[in-house]
Amino acid sequence: MDRPQLSVVVDVSLVLAIAGATSSCTQWVDTDNVYQGGDLTIFDNTTMAYDTPSDPIAADQDTLDRFMGGDLLYELDRVANPAEIEGTGGLGPLYCGKSCATCHAGTGRTKSTLFTHGGTGYDFSSFLVFMRSTNGQYFPDYGRVLHDHAIFGVEPEGRLTVEYEESCDTFPTEDAEEYCLIRPTYSIGDWYSDAPPEDQLVVSVRTPLRHVGLGLMLAIDEDELRALAAQQYPEYDISPKLQLVQERGQWAIGLSGHKAQHADLTVELGFLSDLGVTSHRYPDEIAEGQPQVSEDFGIEVSSEDLASVDFYLHHTGVPARRNVDDPEVIRGKEMFFEAKCHLCHTPTLHTAPEPITLIDGTEAWHLTNQTIHPYSDYLLHDMGPDLGDELSQFSATGDEWRTAPLWGIGLQEIVNGHTHFLHDARARNLLEAIMWHKDEEGRVSVEIFQQLPKEDRDALIAFVRSL
Repeated sequence: MDRPQLSVVVDVSLVLAIAGATSSCTQWVDTDNVYQGGDLTIFDNTTMAYDTPSDPIAADQDTLDRFMGGDLLYELDRVANPAEIEGTGGLGPLYCGKSCATCHAGTGRTKSTLFTHGGTGYDFSSFLVFMRSTNGQYFPDYGRVLHDHAIFGVEPEGRLTVEYEESCDTFPTEDAEEYCLIRPTYSIGDWYSDAPPEDQLVVSVRTPLRHVGLGLMLAIDEDELRALAAQQYPEYDISPKLQLVQERGQWAIGLSGHKAQHADLTVELGFLSDLGVTSHRYPDEIAEGQPQVSEDFGIEVSSEDLASVDFYLHHTGVPARRNVDDPEVIRGKEMFFEAKCHLCHTPTLHTAPEPITLIDGTEAWHLTNQTIHPYSDYLLHDMGPDLGDELSQFSATGDEWRTAPLWGIGLQEIVNGHTHFLHDARARNLLEAIMWHKDEEGRVSVEIFQQLPKEDRDALIAFVRSL
């Protein structure tokens, strides 16, 4: 792949080491991690930054056609059966959104209705509410997720509301900059049936993730992940943990989701649980068993269409790093490492030499042998009870979350028009997101960060925005 000319500072000792290891082969060195997605890196800083095919896909008409077909299905609003246009039906009878893009506009993170509507939205809700009893069971009249929207003639299962309590503090430095954090309190009302007993209800509210670099994430060399999980940092109270999940009847490493609770991209599950659209893998309506729903419309999306969406999500390009020559960004990179952020937000990983297999058996060769820069170890970390939700998933406890990848994070405001972060979007900007890391495994980094002078704190944030 041709590389555009870049202004990069090359570590001569690193070049010599690489040259020796490759038996005098010429090696291009990306010292600034500009090519965050390896060969899948794209140079697009527009609203399409998360939604553009990578060069290897765009170069071949057959793969591009498949990518674009999956993109269309991802974006397409579905309607209740019977649909006037073939392939658009199947919505409901219960749902959270009308398409994948409802929650992932531009393949990013739609601004949550938690902030635009105070909870459940009018037409959709850009969040999921996971529900369970205190003993880990589902309630008889409900499932794993609260469905707060329904087609005509059917009642939503309930509606979520949220209230925020704001508290402010200042940094213990000469500048005494003030920052504020908001803490959510959630409640569910308007239950369609008997309300679960409050003292037995466990709820976890989660907002959408950016769908950036998903294929590369699943293609990461598993031996590398195991080695990262074995690397403990007791001096910083950092103890990463590998998530193991059961998917399709097999145990595998979990990488996808806020708690790394999935080993694939859950396209089929998302169509059923979020949209109410049945498939050959999940042929039963999401509201099956509820007395208010009796009609069964059969299979509503084909396995071929789902495979196209899966192919699309695996092969979107990853935005290149920006502003790498900016002095503030360069200083911010130093502060990122000084604050030990890199111990969880690992800058560089590698994908395996053997391809992963998509849901239809397609081997994803485009994802192999890549050096990538997601700024994540994709492992579980204990973030403390302030960020915890009491809802465990596989080996992840309520207080444990997967390290969120940072690639593309600086373009979220352009793509989605907001700067809300963390699993429930409570952080309204990057500064607040950092300060919410104040407990357990993030504590040392926050302690270092808050002692930095304002110009260094701002520089660190500028570096994160460059990713």
